[in-house]
Amino acid sequence: MNKAQLTWKHMVAQLDRELDWLAETLAEQLKRTAETGRLSGPITDLPIPPLSEVETPYNEFVRSYDLGPGERLLVMLTLAPYLRPTLLQLLATRHPDGKIRPELGAFSSHSFPGFLPTVNTALFLLGGNSLEDRIVWMHFIQREFVLVKQGWIRLETLQRHEPETGALMKPGREMMRWITEGQLGTPDFGADFPAEQITTAREWEELVLSPGTEAQVNELLDWVKYEKVVMDELGLRNKVAPGFRALFYGPPGTGKTFTTSLLGKVTGRPVFRIDLSQVVSKYIGETEKNLRSVFDQAEQRDWILFFDEADALFGKRTSVSDAKDRYANQEVSYLLQRIELHDGLVVLATNHRDNLDKAFTRRFQLVVQFPMPNPSERLRLWQNALPPEVELAEDVYLPELADRYELSGGSIMNVIRYCVLQAARRDSKVVLATDCMEGVRREYRKVGRIIK
Repeated sequence: MNKAQLTWKHMVAQLDRELDWLAETLAEQLKRTAETGRLSGPITDLPIPPLSEVETPYNEFVRSYDLGPGERLLVMLTLAPYLRPTLLQLLATRHPDGKIRPELGAFSSHSFPGFLPTVNTALFLLGGNSLEDRIVWMHFIQREFVLVKQGWIRLETLQRHEPETGALMKPGREMMRWITEGQLGTPDFGADFPAEQITTAREWEELVLSPGTEAQVNELLDWVKYEKVVMDELGLRNKVAPGFRALFYGPPGTGKTFTTSLLGKVTGRPVFRIDLSQVVSKYIGETEKNLRSVFDQAEQRDWILFFDEADALFGKRTSVSDAKDRYANQEVSYLLQRIELHDGLVVLATNHRDNLDKAFTRRFQLVVQFPMPNPSERLRLWQNALPPEVELAEDVYLPELADRYELSGGSIMNVIRYCVLQAARRDSKVVLATDCMEGVRREYRKVGRIIK
């Protein structure tokens, strides 16, 4: 048996022991509640399964977060429907009238005939009927539990009018992959985590910027590289606010997203783009909630956060005409404060700098303009965009294209995409001048311009 097989065997055995421990704890809690009617506190006298002598992903997870007995029970409770679906059938205990006991908090759905745990289930498991212990654990789970704050465990309220303790406890995809496979996945994209990771296959050398923009971007790159040295070893942490905030502004296609992706690539930091359509909610208080998990995880895992089209959320605040406007402005103010206190890199991008609230723009350490490229920069963009496998016809003269047609880097990539597609349709590797001109016309029409 090789090392991987041995680790797998010990991991399965360990998870079995942890699930048995959860089942015994639930059964004992149900028994004591039935006998006494009221408990003085959580169960602490059941033996805790020892961690495996062979290092497993679960061992690493427990040690990484220094999980105590109660926290390990919460992890197993969350994983039980996935690893041992029948375990929570213990909670099918009913009153004499046939109804499920509400204090057990478990939820059953049509698609899953078993039981799904809620925060109420966790409170019963750890606190029984003791009001004092339920309050302590409720505060811990909802406000302090690091696995919830970082998105390893997600709390999902089914209906807005329901109490928060009715929220389902579900494992994030990352936790499932780490504990069962030893691999770290990416967070699930959705309303609770309105961000997706962006990457690029291109290299830093392909970035074409004006000299002034390039100098500022290099300054930002230096900050990402030397932040810990500057803040900790050189003592700046006690002098300035944490983190770094940069604003990228300029027309579409000028490299704002590409530059941010490259910053992450060359520094080894994941870049997550915030989806503002998922963030902005018509329900008061939801905007803050939707972003909280993103910020909490970013601070712990050294992510770069990227807000595209930032003026949609951080634009000039509305005049207060009713309570809805007042709460909307309060939400924006909260987010501004959270970004300002964020201990990491935040990049905001906008096509129109003037649309941003001036009170907010003053909080940036760096404001970088991404102007339309000049002819020499456009020529480099044309050259970088062409794949080495593609040939140019004799009548295609890139310096003339770069000089005559004012296009952004993104638009030039669209032209090249169109040209290569036309070559493929001809079963050829040669790009014709007619392809280039039609591609340019298409880009001009997008913005209402005509080639003269």
